[in-house]
Amino acid sequence: MTDEIISWDDFRKVDIRVGTVVRAEPFPEAHKPSLRLWIDFGPGIGERKCAAGVAANYEPGQLVGRQVCAVVNLGPRQVGKFRSECLILGFPDERGETVLAMAERTVPEGGRLY
Repeated sequence: MTDEIISWDDFRKVDIRVGTVVRAEPFPEAHKPSLRLWIDFGPGIGERKCAAGVAANYEPGQLVGRQVCAVVNLGPRQVGKFRSECLILGFPDERGETVLAMAERTVPEGGRLY
């Protein structure tokens, strides 16, 4: 059970889109095992960078070409010298490490979750 119930209007404010990882590389400067990702959300949004704490479950090469879900309307966050421009979504596995939320099949880039 959740702690707080939100309204439908609150949910509509969170812009969750699907994009394709076009580049991924290690991010050794991060505190948690992380990767730097570049995600293409299509012509309406373009490419965004993301610092993602997913290195415990993914190698950079495993993610290139895969579609992932991310919040695209959060303000940027500086992570060391890297500017993260979106928040990739995932769930904790049995060890508490992130497993990415991904589209079940290929969908158009920039598609909004509803």
